[in-house]
Amino acid sequence: MAAPFDLSLQDLAPIAEGTSTPEAMAETVKLAQAADALGYTRLWYAEHHGMPSIASSVPEILIGSAAAATKDIRVGSGGVMLLNHAPLRIAEAYRTLEALHPGRIDLGIGRAPGGDGYAMRALRSGGGEEFSHYLAELMAFDEETFPADHPFSRVPVSPGGIRLPPKWLLGSSGASAQAAGQIGFGYAFAAHFSHTPAAPAFAAYRQAFEPSEDFPDPKTILCLSVICAPTEEEAKYLGISQAVNWARFVTGEQRQLTSPEKAMEHKMTPQQQQVIDHQSSLWLVGDAEQMAETITQKAKEAGADEVMITTTIHSYELRRRSYELLAKTLGISKN
Repeated sequence: MAAPFDLSLQDLAPIAEGTSTPEAMAETVKLAQAADALGYTRLWYAEHHGMPSIASSVPEILIGSAAAATKDIRVGSGGVMLLNHAPLRIAEAYRTLEALHPGRIDLGIGRAPGGDGYAMRALRSGGGEEFSHYLAELMAFDEETFPADHPFSRVPVSPGGIRLPPKWLLGSSGASAQAAGQIGFGYAFAAHFSHTPAAPAFAAYRQAFEPSEDFPDPKTILCLSVICAPTEEEAKYLGISQAVNWARFVTGEQRQLTSPEKAMEHKMTPQQQQVIDHQSSLWLVGDAEQMAETITQKAKEAGADEVMITTTIHSYELRRRSYELLAKTLGISKN
């Protein structure tokens, strides 16, 4: 089957138990190269802080590494958490990436902190009410639209002679949808961890959409959590790692991603079981045909132009296999 939507992926740069951090970093490049060869449209890295199981704290470094090791796939942030950074710093970083890899970089922007309250304090992260101000400042730096009497009008963004790559706003409740449309951004919805339906958010985005240089037409991405294997039984077995680690994370037991074998040995607390029961409906797990059908149906229901897959499997090799199975079954594989 040929999917009626583009297919992309998100990499959280997981650190699997028994794997060193340098090995985990090397695996991000291997996955990027595999996705590029398979024909995925884009690869995004999410900014997270204070999480032992995730190494994607600085997306722009991973973006630069992946873009340098690939040829066609777009690479970007999904997203950079703007409240953690001075807007000038983000303008400089993503202009630099765009200059190094013209036409292949995305700037996905999120309003969440990407960590808990302690991480927010350590990052000197701004409050959520400041997000609109930070975003307006970022755009003013890029477009050089500060009023003449504004002190920042005297600050040229370096490197000059280039603009920021296409900008996307990320959301998980629909609150950002109208704003994304009004400023002519792309819009990505995090259905991989949000129970809120994406369709109303996409509709609000399209209704509010004003064309921009980067987006003459509205563009939506539906983000899904998927584990795919040759059989449903194996996929469910591999998914035990994700379920147990998520339950541990939510209940304060942060650790590296454990194998299915060790995850099965963990004695769940009633609270942890409740976490899994609540979240499990968002984890799509099965064989290639099942997952292709489910993904296609969810994209149709939401009205998504593109689907972005995030996959949490302890084995890096089997995670790449999951993406390969999806690519081939959905008809995007170059191989």
